[in-house]
Amino acid sequence: MSFFVRFYIIFATGMQFNRFIAARIMSGGKSERFSRPIVRIAVGGIALGMMIMILSICIMNGFQGEIREKAVGFGAHIQVVSFSTNNSLEAYPITARKTLADSLKKFPGVKHVQMFGVKAGIIKSGDELQGVVLKGVGNDFDWSFFKNALKAGKLFSVSDTGTGNEVLVSKPIADKLHLEVGKKFRMYFMQENSQRVRVFKVCGIYETGLETFDELYVLGDMRHVQQLNLWEENACAGFEVQVNDYHDMNTLTEQIRLNLPTELNALNVRETNPQIFSWLEVIDMNVVIIISLLLFVGIINMISALIILILERTNMIGILKTLGSSNASLANIFLRNGVSLIGKGLLLGNVLGFGIAILQLQTGWLKLDQASYYVSTVPIRFDWFELIGVNVLCLVICTVALILPAFIVSRISPVKAIRFS
Repeated sequence: MSFFVRFYIIFATGMQFNRFIAARIMSGGKSERFSRPIVRIAVGGIALGMMIMILSICIMNGFQGEIREKAVGFGAHIQVVSFSTNNSLEAYPITARKTLADSLKKFPGVKHVQMFGVKAGIIKSGDELQGVVLKGVGNDFDWSFFKNALKAGKLFSVSDTGTGNEVLVSKPIADKLHLEVGKKFRMYFMQENSQRVRVFKVCGIYETGLETFDELYVLGDMRHVQQLNLWEENACAGFEVQVNDYHDMNTLTEQIRLNLPTELNALNVRETNPQIFSWLEVIDMNVVIIISLLLFVGIINMISALIILILERTNMIGILKTLGSSNASLANIFLRNGVSLIGKGLLLGNVLGFGIAILQLQTGWLKLDQASYYVSTVPIRFDWFELIGVNVLCLVICTVALILPAFIVSRISPVKAIRFS
């Protein structure tokens, strides 16, 4: 019999013996009256921690996804505008839009390109006044976002010939100015020290929850903006570029910026709305802190439970050492117990975490103040890469943390263990 065959037989026999002893310890007995509640508390701590980690990740992704989509819905992923345009809401026009739009569509990853224009004005309805921005859109505008945000009425269509007077207003503006679907109102614009008036008709009312935008924008026909700004028919404030994958946005922004004429600039939604995305980064940091603290608590729980298991089995350790078991073999037995307990905790935590997340996703029973959080219910989104990753991370870190306490068995003397048992 060769050396490798003998080694395999000894190794396999040892592993079966370790597995058998570990299973006997896990099956419990009357002698474990003290350790049993401690072990249950440790497993419960792992389960509770994993549940909170799963919910934290799902809620964080939900917040980021919902708010990101709302910010993108108002201004697309990337805006191509003139370098002269600033934050005064008065844009400089871009000409030759057909040529520029065609060139933007050729970039890999670009989903849709649409023109837009803006003009600041004041709505007067009865005795109420509201400063707003008329955002002009053309017949190339993608209505998907506002179709989902529509609360009353309908969307308007942009004609190829005439100028339409139908507009889309937000619910906060409609509530403040007592506007409703079908009602007409006056909007006043300043142009070269003169006042110009337009009469619009409300065709629809939308609400996104982003009050920063809802209280500002009124959507109307692009031709009104062109006429009010004294622009040519082929001029616009810029182009909104939608991309297929949000994670490619920064790269595409840089590529587009490098290929634009010198008088034009490309800005992505993170650059035009830094306050919103800074808030989302704070949420990211909070989740990292929560996961770190829960992992630390889980490690302490499992180390405590394993030490108690070892101390309670001191007599058994002394007997096994007397019979020839090595310290490494005994450490392997208790390490198996620890991993088994971690696995039970992770399984229970996943069941609870995913159960609550799916319940919230289907029913929306947890509500939020939309004015403060931009959403009316706690949003849930599953990122399977992150969720699997946090499970693996918890299993690996807790298992590695159990290696040192498992070798406490090497400090136990078989003579003293049997004598004082």
